[in-house]
Amino acid sequence: MNPMQSHIKALAILHIVFGVLGVLLALGALLIFGGIAGLIHMDHDPDAAMVVPMMGAIGGIVVIVALALSVPGIIAGIGLLKYQPWARILTIVLSILDLVNFPLGTALGIYGVWILFNPDGERLFNPQAAASSMQYQR
Repeated sequence: MNPMQSHIKALAILHIVFGVLGVLLALGALLIFGGIAGLIHMDHDPDAAMVVPMMGAIGGIVVIVALALSVPGIIAGIGLLKYQPWARILTIVLSILDLVNFPLGTALGIYGVWILFNPDGERLFNPQAAASSMQYQR
């Protein structure tokens, strides 16, 4: 395994781990907002009838946003492990978006951009170039 393959594997694993953590945080937010809405509903306050749907809407928006940001990372990580060309493009987009998520997202974004724009890393996702480089290595 060449060093660039190790970097791509590490990048894929990092995207999968961060994606799974995001999904878990989304489920935690769903439980928290649902629990708060349930507690407010049990208060039998006349204003509670208005607050409970708002808590549900806020919780739903948080969950949808968290899943929309996390699931593509999991998909990209799995694709990177299989050296799929579409996964390289998706990971480049995600890495650029990660740059604004300081500090861990920024580090992951810089690492992803560095790896995926590197000519050696790019070559691994091009089937013709990978096949011809394998012939020259024999």
